[in-house]
Amino acid sequence: MPAPVAWFAENQPVLFLTAIAMIYGALGTVNMAHIAERMTELPQDVQLALHLLLVLAFAIKAAVFPLSFWLPDSYPTAPAPVTAVFAGLLTKVGVYALIRTETQLFHTSDINMLLLVVALATMVVGVLGAVAQAELKRILSFTLVSHVGYMVFGLAIATEAAIGATIFYMIHHIVVQTTLFLAVGLVERRAGSTSILKVKGLMKAAPLIAVLYFIPALNLGGLPPFSGFLGKFALFDAAATEGSPLMYVLIVGGIVTSLLTLYALMRAWNLAFWREEEDSSETEARIAYLGEAPEAQRQAERRVIPRIMTASTVGMVAVSVALTVFAGPLYEVCDRIGQSLLEPISLVELDRVEEGS
Repeated sequence: MPAPVAWFAENQPVLFLTAIAMIYGALGTVNMAHIAERMTELPQDVQLALHLLLVLAFAIKAAVFPLSFWLPDSYPTAPAPVTAVFAGLLTKVGVYALIRTETQLFHTSDINMLLLVVALATMVVGVLGAVAQAELKRILSFTLVSHVGYMVFGLAIATEAAIGATIFYMIHHIVVQTTLFLAVGLVERRAGSTSILKVKGLMKAAPLIAVLYFIPALNLGGLPPFSGFLGKFALFDAAATEGSPLMYVLIVGGIVTSLLTLYALMRAWNLAFWREEEDSSETEARIAYLGEAPEAQRQAERRVIPRIMTASTVGMVAVSVALTVFAGPLYEVCDRIGQSLLEPISLVELDRVEEGS
């Protein structure tokens, strides 16, 4: 990890506390309703400095490029159930904080152009990292980074439709990414490895695991009619409504990222599940370029798969499918949330009601 990026990643709490201290020094409060009300009283350069410092702190937590290099090296080292929870929730805490910051504290300070550029870089760099990996956990870690870019994209569009689509995509990603890491945990216990260079023939040896990986992989790749496709389409539609050239560049970048995500996940499916034990030299030659990828040679002992682990994965796959079945009502709720978030006065009024009671 580059030294400056490593410094930022290690000192994220310090940056966050520094931003809070500066906000308190400037406004005399850390109550979000009061901050939203008083922020416009500060000079523009002071608002911008506070804004960028908070965005920097939350961008590290959300694994936004170029502050995302800590994630692919840390997530694969934890046990699969722990990694599944981390992958589903931790980066979304950063995204949630960015949404609250942008929509309710700094709604008069415009850094949307910067966020659009960062979103594009996050999507493209993350998915290119995934394509270069030969270890399932690292593939998923890099796809996690790239799909945070979709959320930053929706945040940067800054319309009610875009914020609603971003919230919908967050819910989708929490469920699907968690499911995929749980499925990879089953692969690791069954085959003793998560290297797609070593694992073969799981389609016949463990057909249930193959299905539990395949369904969320298609969903994350954005194939219709899954929730991944619906979320991406909503984001692209919100961007196309704005109609600027940069928005269309982001739409193209999002489509390419989705296709490469599908390629990386289906390549892993082909090699780990579909490839037979007695593979031809031609197949081996096609995957030779991955031989130097990180963690490609790691091998562990095969272990019995606990029933609770299989049941949890089956349950999460069912939830991921339910996101598609009930996408309409869920998206309506997310859309209403997006509308309320872009009305900062509601936060102030809510605080006054609570104080009065």
